[in-house]
Amino acid sequence: MISPPEPGPGQDAGPDLSAVLDERRRLINVAYRLLGSLAEAEDAVQETYARWFALSRRQQEAIASPGAWLTTVAGRICLDVLGSARVRRERYVGSWLPEPLPDRDEWFGGRADGGRAGSTDPADQVTLDESVNMAFLVVLESMTPAERVAFVLHDVFRYPFAEIAEIVGRTPAACRQLASSARRRGGAGAARVPAVRTAGQAAARAGQAARAGHGGQAGQAGQAGQAGHAGQAGHAGQAVLVRRFKEAWEARDIEALVGLLDPDATMVADGGGMVGTVLRPVQGGADIAQYLIHIADKAPGLRLLERTVNGVPGLVAQYRGVTVTVAAFGLAADRDGRADRVERIWAVRNPEKLGPWTWTEDEPGRRASASPVLPPTLGT
Repeated sequence: MISPPEPGPGQDAGPDLSAVLDERRRLINVAYRLLGSLAEAEDAVQETYARWFALSRRQQEAIASPGAWLTTVAGRICLDVLGSARVRRERYVGSWLPEPLPDRDEWFGGRADGGRAGSTDPADQVTLDESVNMAFLVVLESMTPAERVAFVLHDVFRYPFAEIAEIVGRTPAACRQLASSARRRGGAGAARVPAVRTAGQAAARAGQAARAGHGGQAGQAGQAGQAGHAGQAGHAGQAVLVRRFKEAWEARDIEALVGLLDPDATMVADGGGMVGTVLRPVQGGADIAQYLIHIADKAPGLRLLERTVNGVPGLVAQYRGVTVTVAAFGLAADRDGRADRVERIWAVRNPEKLGPWTWTEDEPGRRASASPVLPPTLGT
């Protein structure tokens, strides 16, 4: 995390320094959803603060809203990163997947800081909700950089198009068209997106509504509460299905796996050319089941853990106590809304994307080796 420069003799720190630094959590949340990479999000936020602290005190004091300034700069940096990322990903070995995130409270047994609220780890700063689940992040990859920025800032964070226009360098009307195009490109996956509400942003929006004389806050809170109860029920059903999947895999029960997988299911793996894995998606429930049984036979020491991945139930595979794969699932529901089969599996194996997961399970507080010994046939 960037450290602010010390003020000179007789100087104060300019605008409220704590308020400026408190924007970091919100900026990390915005940048991660824009980029799909925690490492790139952290770099973007670091660069944003570097530019802020490069301003003179007079320049800082002339900025009416430091938070808005930081958001604009971070958004522009992310837009530039997205443009270059499209070129880099064309050269990426195999499939590229977003970086998975753990639940900091659930993963505390493998984290040195215990996932405490005061942690500065970027992974601990991201609010886990439906706008960071793997299915949604994969949908975002189908959008152009400008579409993604307009869509995420407006539909997820509820920023007005006038503010977004300053980031993407287009008119508010053009930004509205970008968001609309993004929704069409994303299809159903982009149609139902919950708004993110970090504490600071919720307070700011509430203040804006109060100043504008708008009501409905109580109604929105009630709807959010109802949605939360529904989400908990759905989460429990998903966890049951993921557990059944794990048990069938551990038992090498191919018939049970086929029964849990949708006939048209797809599995995508991301090794980044650094570890062995399939380079193309595996199509069809029967082929995926056979592939998983192959992995289980070739890596008998593999240990599967039920863990939350990007806010929803998933699986973590460890070998000799080190995380080697994080799997997220896209689940289909029956007519009653209960999760009943697996439609998508996203398996992230690239070690560079497993940083938040690389604390050993058996020895809390001990960092795993940067180059752990992996089973040679795992994922091939």
